[in-house]
Amino acid sequence: MTASVVDEVRTSEPPRPERDAGAGAGRPFALLLVITGFAGLLAAWVITLDKNHILEYKAEGRIYTPSCSLNPVVSCGSVMESDQAEAFGFPNPMLGLVAYGAVIAIGMGLLAGARYRRWFWLGLQGGTLFGVAFCTWLQYQSLYNIGALCLWCCLVWVATITMFWYTTWHNVRQGHLPAPAGLKRTLEEFHWLFPVLHVAVIGMLVLTRWWDFWTS
Repeated sequence: MTASVVDEVRTSEPPRPERDAGAGAGRPFALLLVITGFAGLLAAWVITLDKNHILEYKAEGRIYTPSCSLNPVVSCGSVMESDQAEAFGFPNPMLGLVAYGAVIAIGMGLLAGARYRRWFWLGLQGGTLFGVAFCTWLQYQSLYNIGALCLWCCLVWVATITMFWYTTWHNVRQGHLPAPAGLKRTLEEFHWLFPVLHVAVIGMLVLTRWWDFWTS
């Protein structure tokens, strides 16, 4: 009789909430993180090497011209030697080496079947938002203050923009980010449109900024 009472008490207890097992991601999104992460990492690595060469040559009283310095507009050296190239007191590519390496690790983990909790996905969202905001600031500085473009920087811009929009799409689809039903349907159907428009706007700004140079 005692055992039956205990069993009755146990069955009457409210069920404990299941522990959040996290959420994974499909193979296409995981591959996108790996590819954009590698693109950003490659660009950050090349810029870091060129920056070191610039400093070494300057110490010897010589001038080093990076291979991507093609003309007065596409001039990587001008961008690398600007104050904006060290926005936080150290070369910007050092930040990229860490950030894009982390993105690659996340993507590889997803390909291996990893599942991350909501706070992790929101952290990735915040990181890509910071990345695209920082790139936007650098784009403005490059176009209107420095007056030159760096091809490797442009690769970083495209990679970060793509990463941001598809991370946003993933988080909205999974419910990590609250969004109206209409926005969810729009992102679902036209997920490619947002990064394409974003990059197109930047391309148009670059075209109009140096229109006389491109058409001469």
